[in-house]
Amino acid sequence: MMTGKVNRKLLLWVMVIALMFSSFGTLVVFADEHAESLIILHTNDIHGRGEAFGKLATLVSQYRDGDHQVLLLDAGDTFHGIPFATVPEGASIATLMNAVGYDAMTAGNHDFNYGQSRLVALDGLTDFPILAANVYKADGTRLLDPYVLVEMDGFTVGIFGLATPETLFKTHPNNVTGLTFVDPVSEAAAMVEELKDMADVIIAIGHLGIDEETEYGARSTAVATEVDGIHVFVDGHSHDLLEDGMMAGDTLIVSAGYHGSHMGIVELSIVDGQVVETMAGVVVVSGDEALEADEAVTEIFAAQQAELEEMLAEPLGSTAVKLEGERDFVRTGETNLGNLIADVLKNAAGADIAFTNGGGIRASIEAGVITRGDVVTAFPFGNNIEVKEVPGAVVKEILEHGTRAYPEASGGFPHVAGMSYQIDLSRSVGDRIVNLMVNGEPIDMEASYLLATNDFLAAGGDDYTMLGGLPTVARMMAMDEALADYLAAAGEIAPEVEGRITVAGELPVAVEEEPVIEVPVMDDHMTDEPEAAPMPMPVSEHGIHVVQPGEVLWRIAQQHHTTWEMLAEMNQLANPHLIFPGQEIAYPAH
Repeated sequence: MMTGKVNRKLLLWVMVIALMFSSFGTLVVFADEHAESLIILHTNDIHGRGEAFGKLATLVSQYRDGDHQVLLLDAGDTFHGIPFATVPEGASIATLMNAVGYDAMTAGNHDFNYGQSRLVALDGLTDFPILAANVYKADGTRLLDPYVLVEMDGFTVGIFGLATPETLFKTHPNNVTGLTFVDPVSEAAAMVEELKDMADVIIAIGHLGIDEETEYGARSTAVATEVDGIHVFVDGHSHDLLEDGMMAGDTLIVSAGYHGSHMGIVELSIVDGQVVETMAGVVVVSGDEALEADEAVTEIFAAQQAELEEMLAEPLGSTAVKLEGERDFVRTGETNLGNLIADVLKNAAGADIAFTNGGGIRASIEAGVITRGDVVTAFPFGNNIEVKEVPGAVVKEILEHGTRAYPEASGGFPHVAGMSYQIDLSRSVGDRIVNLMVNGEPIDMEASYLLATNDFLAAGGDDYTMLGGLPTVARMMAMDEALADYLAAAGEIAPEVEGRITVAGELPVAVEEEPVIEVPVMDDHMTDEPEAAPMPMPVSEHGIHVVQPGEVLWRIAQQHHTTWEMLAEMNQLANPHLIFPGQEIAYPAH
């Protein structure tokens, strides 16, 4: 396979010229009259964003309506993420993928979030195979098919799947009970050995990623470097947007960002059953306002949305008391709803302690029947539970940070479970947390605790940067799912404000100092005429930030010295976790 840098650059310029003359960004077919051409369209990490499939379908149709031989692949983490997907346990996404016409996908770690039996059931619902060569059951058989052979005009394509071994701790342990995730490198080598005499082109679909925090042997780069014979590795998991792919060994690795923001495109030139050249690119999907969504797929999505509304009316339990989630309360102190969700995090994760941010609670739930819609309204962000191993000293640092603005409201205000603390207002900010107790005992600053929180905070959201570098023990189910399970088990609930958060002391009274008036000494170069007051600088009410691929709202807020809640309010964002490349975000000017 030719992979020379100069040739690839030249071909990419040809692609760019082609894009200028095509509203749909169709790649050019290689000029060799003896060559066959295969186009691979690919997505990854859509995380349940059903609205993306309408525009994806339009692009896919443009390629398939031409003279091209096309495969459409997905690299996992597709069936789970937001209520559109989680309420019907992935069935809505399976239906949309069938409508778009996918040919194969691999299983991401979050695709196991409904349990392994549900993943197998979803494999039965799709018109294409969900592949995972390296996932074995206790009896030694595979959970899913390892590979599929696709006969094209003039050549055969072998496609195999690889799931990340991180699934063992990036979904609930119950979801993978009895499963073994074999080393991806050794399994990929076995797949190539099995497929090489049956297929002219070998494609790996892997939910592995290139993140350096992932153990080397579990990365796509390790598989591509260590295993010969893989022509293309369609990757997911690390949410990377590889605009023209990357070479590792003789393998082209491609990845298309996340949430359906882009569709990846690979073109292979095949002569006499041999791949002689590759070319990769991406096309903007969600950020392209001129791209119209496929009408048939849009109708399916709309019908599913209507069905979702019915599902959201499902009763999950009941509460004997109002669950207080109003902004003015959850951002300034303990509430019974804050206690409830912190308890849910702790119990679902089996953690020592838990905390969540008041800004993640968006509404109260009235006394009476609690519906699934009530839960989604109160917790609309689709956050997942994440467990960190945290030293006692960092627990105190977390609470100091979260209460630094008190008594002013803050979206980062920490609601807790398994612990209690007191804010001493007479002490300096950064040293106000006293009487910090874990399970009724003073916290041990040297000990380590399992802390459950939401993935937004675990990644450093609300400026909890002290959490970002700490080891992750587990990534689990969505918070709204955990709460629904808790309510189903508990029946009627009546959580209370228990004194987990108390306040002592008073804020020091600011003493105004008398201004010091300096009388200038006159000399030959000074006059007694007052200088004209300087003209005030014009102040803009706000600036504009253009969203780049891979950016999230809380990081944008950090760049502009504000909070993500402020940006969400200024820009009237219905879902602050759903922003798109090219979108304009207004921010307060300073």
